[in-house]
Amino acid sequence: MTAVDTLIHSHWIAPVEPAATLYEHHSVAIHEGRILDILPSEQARATYQADIEHTLEGHLLIPGFINAHTHAAMTLLRGLADDLPLHDWLNNHIWPAEGRWVNEEFVHDGTQLAMAEMLRSGTTCFNDMYFFPDVTARAAAACGMRASVGLILLDFPTVWAHEPDEYISKGLAVHDQYRSDPLITTLFAPHAPYTVSDAPLERVRVLADELDIGIHMHVHETAEEVDGALAQTGKRPLQRLQSLGLLSPAMLAVHMTRLTDDEIGLFAAGGGHVVHCPESNLKLASGLCPAHALSVAGINVALGTDGAASNNDLDMMGEMRTAALLGKAVSNNASALPAHVALEMATLNGARALGIDADTGSLVKGKWADIAAIRLDTIETQPVYDPVSQLVYASGREQVTDVWVAGQHLLKERRLTTLDGNDILERTRAWQARISNSEDSTNS
Repeated sequence: MTAVDTLIHSHWIAPVEPAATLYEHHSVAIHEGRILDILPSEQARATYQADIEHTLEGHLLIPGFINAHTHAAMTLLRGLADDLPLHDWLNNHIWPAEGRWVNEEFVHDGTQLAMAEMLRSGTTCFNDMYFFPDVTARAAAACGMRASVGLILLDFPTVWAHEPDEYISKGLAVHDQYRSDPLITTLFAPHAPYTVSDAPLERVRVLADELDIGIHMHVHETAEEVDGALAQTGKRPLQRLQSLGLLSPAMLAVHMTRLTDDEIGLFAAGGGHVVHCPESNLKLASGLCPAHALSVAGINVALGTDGAASNNDLDMMGEMRTAALLGKAVSNNASALPAHVALEMATLNGARALGIDADTGSLVKGKWADIAAIRLDTIETQPVYDPVSQLVYASGREQVTDVWVAGQHLLKERRLTTLDGNDILERTRAWQARISNSEDSTNS
């Protein structure tokens, strides 16, 4: 028998690759953090001798979710200014709160809270855009979670940097620090077309090409953004980004709710990726991303939650369901974005957008063992005719029992193994008290 580190036996496995595949009564053999084999459970028990063995009856194994757009530390601002349109929410509430409270401690504590929530929801990797990306990267690496940290860029000063050259310089330092890390990757993260001018964007394009990393940016999020761009530059944002050479396979355009058919064709020709954040867009009334039309045009569409300050959770299972249902309504087509496509959007498509699909995003031999186990033998998810449909349309994140990242068991029977949940809650409550007292003083 061949010695391996871990064997996981499961009722069902949805590997995502090949597309729409489902294995029944199969097992995953894991060695040195990677998937060595996927085979029938009876054969696995006869072939492999494991140091650790798990039998998960009534469970579905899937690749861990990839949350392709987050502002993780903003979890500490969850519910601070609800039920407001984007620009009022951002300009009059969130940015002032960030200006007062964001520092390294805020980012560390908020990121730990976010990671705890994400792991308990089956997410194994997140793509972040926030201040102090070095702190986010350090927190993720320390707990064993996979992350792509955004090298944030704005025209105006913040607690992280004062002007574009400093943002870029500090971002490059973070990239250099983590360039060989097995868990941490980096992308440039210019905030949006309306907050970053042409010269810094041109420099980012050159650097992204040289370093072979992506560019993660809010684009066409609201009608107000598009109208403002037309008034100021005479160009819609995508037209401006094209003129700057940014519509390429390196581009991860987040939101994309206001698109013409010509713009969909333009973006498809450039080879970029779209990150769809359906629940945040609905809550802020930003608009509806035509996810099905984008997919039909050949564009890779991934899923993200956005930050918990505008969602208000980091639940990729909820995001999958909303994306699937909304995709049908927007396209007036009940067959649009079926369950297996929604699962692919939440896993492999995110890995493709982040440039890490050779290593994660699906359960195939040789990839890192980034795995989530979802229990389907509950009252709420019985009977099971199609496990993937049941996952997308009927399951909740409380049914995620176990999560592995690179073979490390980070969530074991709903218990976090590398994060101290009680300590996180204590620090979160301390932040709430500080921020609440400040808000009360401001409003009095």
